[in-house]
Amino acid sequence: MDDFCQYGPVLSLRLFSVLTVAACSLAACGSPGGTPAATVTPEFVVPSPVAAADAASPESAPAATVSAAPTTSSAPATSTAPVRVKYVFPVKASNVAFHPTHSKYPATDIFADCGEPAVATTSGVVLEVSRTDAYVKGKPDGPLNGGLSVSIVGDDGVRYYGSHLSRIAPGIKAGVRVEAGQRVGDVGHTGNANGVCHLHYGISPPCARTGDWKVRRGVIWPADYLKSWRKNGGKSPVSEVAAWKKAHDCKA
Repeated sequence: MDDFCQYGPVLSLRLFSVLTVAACSLAACGSPGGTPAATVTPEFVVPSPVAAADAASPESAPAATVSAAPTTSSAPATSTAPVRVKYVFPVKASNVAFHPTHSKYPATDIFADCGEPAVATTSGVVLEVSRTDAYVKGKPDGPLNGGLSVSIVGDDGVRYYGSHLSRIAPGIKAGVRVEAGQRVGDVGHTGNANGVCHLHYGISPPCARTGDWKVRRGVIWPADYLKSWRKNGGKSPVSEVAAWKKAHDCKA
């Protein structure tokens, strides 16, 4: 059975039931209807330098090791100690499913009940927050398709984006530091989500300019990483994201 989300058909399997949905196009899926609020520019900050995350405790999931950038002979000596990064699955719920593919561009739709916690994939800093569902059905696709959304640049230097949220968690705003597993909002169906509760999830480099929504919505396939994190693994997207950035120069 076909589900539709973001820019076309994607197949999803629910853990406890089969969900058939019909959604629409580009950076997010359908609107619950009603008159949208005025267009709001998302809050944005330029990414800070990669910060070292706390080492995982014995009870924590395995942490990935990310090498710090090498220094040049003319630059002051800096620490080359590896950054320890912990990853967690971005939706904290028992009844949740996702499909490895997505239509037209690499991303994933994570299906869960509305109101379930959407959490930070890893520790880092909030880059953008969209607090108003200004999506207008039938308008050209663009950054408003995501409805309520949050993007985070992790301590690993990767951007993680989640949209269609029904609520932004208190205290979540641009420039605020978050920890792996911290609640950033609730699963919902704002924006172009066609009334279907899910989290649109994208992984990308943190191209530091407002309006790079074609990058922000996702540029590499998240499925392999999600499978690892769901099993408390530490598979890191750093190398794949860096390779994409080098090949595309932040142009999607």
